Amino acid sequence: MSGIKALALLSGGLDSSLAIKLIQEQGIQVYALHFYTGFCITEQKRRLGIKREDGSPYVNPALRAAVQLGVPLEIVDISDEYFEVVLNPKYGYGANVNPCIDCRIMMLRKAKEIMQERGYHFVITGEVLGQRPMSQMFPTLRLIEKESGLEGYILRPLSAKLLPPTIPENLGWVDREKLLGIRGRGRKVQIELAKKYNLEYEQPAGGCCYLTDPNYALKFKEALSVEGSITREDLVLLSVGRHLRLPSGAKLIVARNEGEVNFLKGFINRYGYAKRQDNKGTLVLIKGLPTEEEYPTIAGVVCRYSKREPAEVLIKIGDKEICLWAEPLSEEILESFKIIKEKVHGVE
Repeated sequence: MSGIKALALLSGGLDSSLAIKLIQEQGIQVYALHFYTGFCITEQKRRLGIKREDGSPYVNPALRAAVQLGVPLEIVDISDEYFEVVLNPKYGYGANVNPCIDCRIMMLRKAKEIMQERGYHFVITGEVLGQRPMSQMFPTLRLIEKESGLEGYILRPLSAKLLPPTIPENLGWVDREKLLGIRGRGRKVQIELAKKYNLEYEQPAGGCCYLTDPNYALKFKEALSVEGSITREDLVLLSVGRHLRLPSGAKLIVARNEGEVNFLKGFINRYGYAKRQDNKGTLVLIKGLPTEEEYPTIAGVVCRYSKREPAEVLIKIGDKEICLWAEPLSEEILESFKIIKEKVHGVE
């Protein structure tokens, strides 16, 4: 409809892309928002320089989707505020440490502010009724609308026919008959629509937020239990490397590849660290104060993850530097320090 403008939440996934496409087909101008929380798996891989299986780099999925759809995109950084949401969610966590309800409320409140400031008429999302057990059930969708202050102004084109008519539909801005009635976790309808519109999307489909990852959740809960608190920096470091806990309570974060080595180097002015004297192999960040008796263990960890060979290891903690000749730590001892046990949780 001429003159009507919609504001869309675009994650970069197939559902949010299709929601935009359905509204564009009705002649409505769409402007897209992508909220940066700091917890996107794809963005983390991009920062670490990790490549896809075909050797191509990872790109922000929302940027790629916006190009396909031909919509303007604004990336809104909410990471500072989101940190508090992750630590203290009003509506709790999902299966792991994902505060999905609070997350949606926060994003939609921000969308409401932008909608009102810039004269957009309503907000659209790619949510599908029943697709996610925590945040996309009917009572929860209504709760999110109320808490965000957008009651009646959130249109979910993929499931609209299963939901009460919205204000945009009642006012004739949007033709309800051209919207869909998708329910549940199945993707058959979306995949067919992707073919129709020639849209590329991530396969297999999955969430981009590593707060939903069981291993991340395990490390989060372990850190909170042992250290008594979680900092914003912790939330970042929990997504990187192998994590080991020494008997003293000190934690070792072991880089698994060159990208993680380079990433962890950005923290060595604030934490202790250990590495081979010849700079070959891994970097181990040391969080907390290990005992002197644990220095050989730390050196052994460095050797184990640096070509599994003996080496001279530099350990720096505060103003203190120690050089040790060490052998790779045995698998049995190493296993006892791992926060994520391979035999229980699968190979790291």
